[in-house]
Amino acid sequence: MVLWLPLLSNAVSTEDASVSIQTNVMPELLVITSIKPLALIAQAALGNSMNVEFLQSANQSAHDLTLSASALDKIHRASLIVLVGDQFEPRVAKVVEGIPGKALLQVLDLPIFGGGVDVHEGMHQQTVDPHVWLNPYSANVIGHAIQSAFGVSQRDIISDSQIEALKKNLEPVGTLDYISHHAVLGHFAKAFNVSAGMPIRDSNGGHKGARSQFLLRKAAYNGGAQCVFVEPQYADKDALVIAGELNLPLRTIDPQGIDAPLTENGYAQFIQTLVVQFQACFA
Repeated sequence: MVLWLPLLSNAVSTEDASVSIQTNVMPELLVITSIKPLALIAQAALGNSMNVEFLQSANQSAHDLTLSASALDKIHRASLIVLVGDQFEPRVAKVVEGIPGKALLQVLDLPIFGGGVDVHEGMHQQTVDPHVWLNPYSANVIGHAIQSAFGVSQRDIISDSQIEALKKNLEPVGTLDYISHHAVLGHFAKAFNVSAGMPIRDSNGGHKGARSQFLLRKAAYNGGAQCVFVEPQYADKDALVIAGELNLPLRTIDPQGIDAPLTENGYAQFIQTLVVQFQACFA
């Protein structure tokens, strides 16, 4: 799987994953990301020196991203395209990889995420959880890769002190449990030492079988789930049914940052908002 492709007249080094671009043309360059969270990371990493746009519409799940004519135009105009990975966005990756000379960063190809290689446990295949942007430590790594692409000095998009303060805020609810629409909060849980929850659907948003649904309800009842999280991009029928059966409140959580500002501080604000939304489950 290719992490970087050549761009402009400069070859991209697969060894250091950097693109050499003159700084005097940077304001004219365009970075396109597949989804809003990656745009938040890119904008925070590059600041106001770069135009950053994303392909995902507000009512579109990151798992079901499709390309409109305007999205294709953006892709062709982009200096750099940032995707989660071809396992997560196969349609988009196929289009981008078919454009000669287009610089591409697939986040799951970064070494920190195992290079996008599947992990096998016994007879079962388990792919990497794609929601890597929800771990702020990982977001800093992604930001550094984007900065390296343009020869920009590396700096964190969210500081260790900010992350530690948020961890402190979540300590009182670290052992409490909840139900989520799908398995989206694993990376968030790891970063902030909280429960990954009990997901209704798998990490790709796919339905689970009847037995899994039965075991979920049993575990939620016995484990004392405090709420059911719903996400703005998804129909909430599953969540409504389970919340009604277990007499649990519904809470909104937005792991895709629909309302987060696309600014230099946008990613940090996104994570801070996510923490507040998470805490609301246990209020």
